[in-house]
Formats: sequence, C-alpha cells, structure tokens
Amino acid sequence: MSAPASGLARLVDQFSDVTVRDLAWLLFAPDLLREGDATLARPFPTAAERDATLAWLAALDAAPQALHDHARNPKLTRLGIYAESLLRYFLAHGPAARLVAANVPLRRQRRTIGECDFLLETADGARLHWELAVKFYLHISAQGEAAREARLSDYVGPNLQDRFDIKHARLTTHQLGLTKRTEFAALGFEGPWRAQLFIKGRLFYHGADDGHVEPAPEIGEHHLRGWWLTASEWRTARAATSDDERAWVVQPRMAWLASRRLDPADAQALVAGTESIRTSLAATVAPTMIAVYARDETGEWLEESRGFIVPDDWPERARAFAASAP
Repeated sequence: MSAPASGLARLVDQFSDVTVRDLAWLLFAPDLLREGDATLARPFPTAAERDATLAWLAALDAAPQALHDHARNPKLTRLGIYAESLLRYFLAHGPAARLVAANVPLRRQRRTIGECDFLLETADGARLHWELAVKFYLHISAQGEAAREARLSDYVGPNLQDRFDIKHARLTTHQLGLTKRTEFAALGFEGPWRAQLFIKGRLFYHGADDGHVEPAPEIGEHHLRGWWLTASEWRTARAATSDDERAWVVQPRMAWLASRRLDPADAQALVAGTESIRTSLAATVAPTMIAVYARDETGEWLEESRGFIVPDDWPERARAFAASAP
C-alpha cells in the first residue's frame, strides 16, 4: 500500500521531525520495481495496519528521541545503513510485524557468504525474509538519444560505481535465496521463510527526456522521479530565468530520503544568495543532488522537485558505463 508521489508528499508533510519523515518515506514511498521475479515486501498488508502505523508515526513525531538515539549515529555516513536502522526500528517497535532477527550472517568455513537483512513474523504468523535496498539512479541511454525504451542497465549511479541491472541481479539471484541455503538452516531459525524485496528510491531522467522515456519493464509504475542536467545546461537554463520565488538547496547524502521543510528565513537567505549558488552548481566537478523549493500562495516554501547537476563530461562516461552491460 505505497503512496504515489503526490500522496506521499502530503503524507510525509504531516510529520515535523526529520527522522520520522524519513521513516514515513521509507514505509510509504512507491516501490522502485514492479512485481516480477521477486515478491515485493508490504510493510502493512491491511488497511488496519496502515492506519495503526500512521497513528504510531504521529505519536513518534511528538516524542522522537528514542528513534533519534537508534538511527542518528553521527559515525554512520552511509545512507543504506541509515535506512536499515529506520526499518529495524519500525519492525522492533511498530504495530505491524514482529522482528525476529536483523543482519543475520551466513558463514562457510569462517568466511561470510551473505547476510539476511531482516527476519520477521507478521500478525497472521507468516515468516518473512526481507532484503532492503534504497537506490538512486540516473537514466542514460546507452543506445543513443533516439532510444526511448529504457533497459535496466541504462540506470546508473551518480558516481558510476553502480548500475541497476547489476544490483537487481545480485538481489534476486543471491540475496533473496539466502534463507534457502544449508548455511542458514544450520542457524536454527524455524521456517519456512518467504523472501521478499523491500526496494525504494528515485530515478532521475535527463531534463529534456523526462516524460519521453519508456521506463525499463522491471520499473514500478509509480516510481519516484527526478531530473538531471549537465553543468552547462544548468547554467543556460538559469540564465534564461529571473526566478526570485525559488530556492535551491544542495542535498547531502543523508538527506536523500524524505523532503525537508524549509524555514522562511533560510529560504530568503538562499534567494538572496541565488547568484553564488548558481555559480557554484554550474562549476560542479561531481554529481550533486539539489532540491528546488517554491513558495506557495500562503508563503510556505515547499519542495517542488529534486535533481542532479552533473559535470559536462558525465553523460559520455555514463553512456560508456551503461553500454558495458552484456
């Protein structure tokens, strides 16, 4: 029961605390993939469990310190570990399931061959094995600009160290099969266990192509979208507008999940510094995620979109990385 993009924004906006917002985003964001060779996880399979989860999140929003103590470790700078900690808190303390174990290692001859992210039991007694993935990929057509039907390998990580087809294969052929291995059976967790994929994130399309690209068949119908532009394209686009009703905010990696609230005073400072922000982003040497905020009729600053500004040579390198897929 995930929420489409517009519904997700309304749902997340009811919570004030940043960490609670991230947890709500993780639970309610649309799945990045559609049902296929992997069964997708459902955090709350019934309407009653969904309503109970929203009430639990509201109570947590009023007193979030326990969640902060669990998930906000300044030594942890990896977004995936942060997302794992959020989901683990929900399974351990939320109203919809019971956590049996988390991060269960499988070993053969003292060598770790895999790790089960979550083992849980639902209210009706089903035993589930969840593998969590939170991914952010940019679309680049390895087949040239004329190609409008994407392949999974056309979605690449911003730093070109990851590709969606590689991650998908790893999840479906290795991770989801861990509870069927003899090494897992030897651990003594009473089963059987049904493996499911919990995959969330956002896919970013070139500014000129968004709306014209047919996503890869494996992609979820309601997946979250963003845009990307090269530094030169960004500089040209911004030079053509005199927009004093928008603010641009660089998003650090740990803020890539839910939208953030923008304080009016902070927004005005950002608008006043628009020119320096534009110059900085236009000279970027690494892919940089930004959030664009616009002021509504009430004067509140709301997130309008998210995107990446990439160096001018990034598309050529990204296309070569996508083309290296078999």
